[in-house]
Amino acid sequence: MITGGASGIGEASARLFVEEGASVIVADIQDARGQAVAGRLGARATYVHADVALEADVKAAVDRAVRDYGRLDCMFNNAGFGGAAGCIDEITVDGFDATIAVLLRGVFLGMKHAAAVMKRQGHGSIISTSSIAGLRAVESTHLYSAAKAAVIQLTRSVAMELGEVGIRVNCICPGWIATPMFSREFGLPPEAIDESVEKIKPTFAGFQPIKRAGTPEDVAHAALWLASDDSSFVNGHALVVDGGISGGRMWSDFFVDVGKMASAMGLGM
Repeated sequence: MITGGASGIGEASARLFVEEGASVIVADIQDARGQAVAGRLGARATYVHADVALEADVKAAVDRAVRDYGRLDCMFNNAGFGGAAGCIDEITVDGFDATIAVLLRGVFLGMKHAAAVMKRQGHGSIISTSSIAGLRAVESTHLYSAAKAAVIQLTRSVAMELGEVGIRVNCICPGWIATPMFSREFGLPPEAIDESVEKIKPTFAGFQPIKRAGTPEDVAHAALWLASDDSSFVNGHALVVDGGISGGRMWSDFFVDVGKMASAMGLGM
């Protein structure tokens, strides 16, 4: 089951999982897009409307997976959005609640209801999408960063409990990934979102040592590995997929700044 499976990282993951032989529940609130994704993926994909902030929706989606396929091997808590933005003294309490409801409560609910099934099975892999914003202070919204940091710690804590019963719990920390989420945050209409994702890739290419934009497929392959037996001894881990941006300043930026400093001091470099 992949939440936020109708677009971006979720859509790429659903496509890759089906290609690798999995059956997938595509869970989202984008009904038309989600149904289209599931339709393209064929008989092994099913779309389910699920607002991850609502426990009844999450439970119903998990129940659907078990009813249709007999078990739940992997839960990918991926649904998200940018959250309430602004300076700390400008953010409303309603904005705080809405942001945490999706980015943290949604992950908690996915873990909770997946765990209930996986404990009976004696196996399973729970994966959640965090962010490099949860690892370091970056140019991001306060609440988004705080929620993503909480996802990392919740992952570690739940991994210590569920690992003892054969369930692995990990998360992924993407860097700058060109996805529809960024376009939606700028208020673009649905018909313009996919085109805008292509337009932001050149900008994203300059953010990290690896000189290309991160793609949803990069994260999807990380999720596939964490879902598979190839990662059977990996538990409680935050897997960074960011092209190296979280390592610090790039060498090229450093030497440009040194040159500027030397010039300002009248020194040749």
